[in-house]
Amino acid sequence: MNHDELTRIFRDPPVLDTPRLTLRRMLRRDSEDMFAYARDPAVSEFLLWQPHESEAYTRRYLNYLQSRYRSGDFHDWAVVWRESGRMIGTCGFTQFNLEANSAEIGYVLARPYWGIGIAPEAARAVLRFGFRELRLHRIEAHYMIGNDRSRRVMEKIGMRFEGVRRDSLHVKGRYVSVGVYSILEDEFRIRYGFPPEDPQN
Repeated sequence: MNHDELTRIFRDPPVLDTPRLTLRRMLRRDSEDMFAYARDPAVSEFLLWQPHESEAYTRRYLNYLQSRYRSGDFHDWAVVWRESGRMIGTCGFTQFNLEANSAEIGYVLARPYWGIGIAPEAARAVLRFGFRELRLHRIEAHYMIGNDRSRRVMEKIGMRFEGVRRDSLHVKGRYVSVGVYSILEDEFRIRYGFPPEDPQN
C-alpha cells in the first residue's frame, strides 16, 4: 500500500457490512444523529474533543469532512444501525504509517448502544478491511487509562496489550497515560479467517 493507493480508496470509501451495521462515509444529513451523541459528555470523556455545542457546529464539522473525503485524507466511517438507518457513531483509521505497513484505529459510539457488542462488531470490519484490502501488517489501538470500555473492545477483537505510555498526552488541561493494544495480520487471519466471521460479542 502506498500513499496514492490509500488516497484513491478513501476518496470514495467502500461500504462495509456486518450482521447489524453498515459502515459508510459520513454525510451532511447525519448531523442530527451525530449531534445526539457528540453532545453527550460521557461519550467524549476519554476522547480528544469536547462535546459539540450545537447541531450547527456538527453540521459545519460534517461539511468540512466532505472536503477531507474528496482529498482522500480522511479514513473514518459512519457506523449506521441498520434496523433504524441512524448513524450511531464512527469507526475507522486515525493514522497510518505506510513505511511500517501499519495503522491505528479508533471508534466512538452513542451511549444507548454501549455494552451490546456494537463497537467490537464495527472494529472487526475495519480490521478485516485493513488486513485484507489495504494489506496492512499491523493495526493498533490506544485508550486513555481509565477507559475500561474501550480497553475491553480491544481485547474482544483479539488485540494484545503492549504497555502504557505514561503521561503521553496532554488533554483537557491534564496529562493522561495511554494504553496500547495491537494485532498482526497473521493473528487476525488465524482467529477469524478471510473473510472472518462476525461474532457480535
